[in-house]
Amino acid sequence: MSKKPEQLSAVDTLEGKKAHRVGLTGQILIALALGIVCGIVFHYLIPDSPIKTDVFVNGIFYFVGQAFIRLMQMLVVPLVLCSIVCGAAAIGDVKTLGKVGIKTLLFYICTTALAISIALAVGTLISPGLGVDTSAIQANASTSTVATTETSIMDTLLGIIPKNPFNAIAEGDMLPVIFFALFVGILLAVMGSKVENLHRLFEQGNELMMKMTEVVMKVAPLGVFCLLANTFAKLGFDMFVPMLKYMGGVIGALAIQCFVVYAVLFVVFTRLNPITFFKKFGRVMLFAFSTSSSNATIPLNIETLSERVGVKRRISSFTIPLGATINMDGTSIMQGVAVVFTAQLFGVNLGPAEIATVIATATLASIGTAGVPSVGLVTLSMVFNSVGLPLEGIAMIMGIDRILDMLRTAVNITGDAVVTTIVAKQAGEFDRAVFDDPEAGVAVGHLQDSYEEDEDF
Repeated sequence: MSKKPEQLSAVDTLEGKKAHRVGLTGQILIALALGIVCGIVFHYLIPDSPIKTDVFVNGIFYFVGQAFIRLMQMLVVPLVLCSIVCGAAAIGDVKTLGKVGIKTLLFYICTTALAISIALAVGTLISPGLGVDTSAIQANASTSTVATTETSIMDTLLGIIPKNPFNAIAEGDMLPVIFFALFVGILLAVMGSKVENLHRLFEQGNELMMKMTEVVMKVAPLGVFCLLANTFAKLGFDMFVPMLKYMGGVIGALAIQCFVVYAVLFVVFTRLNPITFFKKFGRVMLFAFSTSSSNATIPLNIETLSERVGVKRRISSFTIPLGATINMDGTSIMQGVAVVFTAQLFGVNLGPAEIATVIATATLASIGTAGVPSVGLVTLSMVFNSVGLPLEGIAMIMGIDRILDMLRTAVNITGDAVVTTIVAKQAGEFDRAVFDDPEAGVAVGHLQDSYEEDEDF
């Protein structure tokens, strides 16, 4: 039976609005483009005057942009504290798998540390932030309160242990905060029901902070527009080449991690053909790319490893969700290149102690990074804070981050799968016949149709 005209009109109007709704990603990209255009217009076409300089560039653009920066800074410490406590508490399940769980955890931590090291090396090699005169924006840069004086690696390592955790929280000294959060989370897992109420409190706090992050990100388009308009109004076209070099550095480091590091680890620890693995796992990588969410990929990842690769479910059902929580190699790579980019852009010297701090902070922060789109940008501010970098660097890369977010999510879930396969093979929980059969599990993928992208593009 056909719809009545008024019914058809109402439904079509609702569906039309949904179809044409621009999601947060689209809004940020539009804000990126408009901010650059606006800044270029102010830089080249509008003569210098008090209205241009005082009212717009150093007035409205600066104030709104810095307000957005402060909102992000506000989130960092409570978000990291709650999320890492909850993540560490969840690792208490490692005891149920004994050596398998411990081995998985060590693999995840090592691959993340290796990923951030590769990112720092690639960033240093291509030098994306050099060659630009940023003196016009350095004067207004909001650096963190962490001192950047030279310290020894020994002092840096000792500094991870807080003398007073509440003082570290108040000052935003992130490595001691992470150490304390890990300590609390592990003890919550060990003590179990005795501290059930406290555990629930942290879980509720984590939910609150994720919701607060979501709310703050809704004003990201306005913040990005004002920050980029302010930057390009002062620098003009000089910022284009550094941003392109930054993108190239992240993509290059992601490719090295995925197709070199993972492939070598796969061959060394399983003696299997990595090309076969990537062929069978390709659809999961594509799904992760489209959703930018490690969590949304968990069911398809587990099913593909079981039906196509040959990993027993009793292993993958533990290691894959664990990896989605603590193994963020792709996110760490973005953070490493972003650190080098911003340090070079603002003339901040990173010595051996600062490099070690970045590696430690990014590695530990991956434990608390939720597997949802763009949350890495929030934890990136924590990494910046650990070595005293200005958060304006985040604003410059935020508009192009979604494309990189899609790529690094694919790398994140691939790392989970590679480590899971290695652990399963060594534990005798692997079916070689399934792996060698090119037709095994070819029908797998029906779960993919049941998920939608996390947000409209």
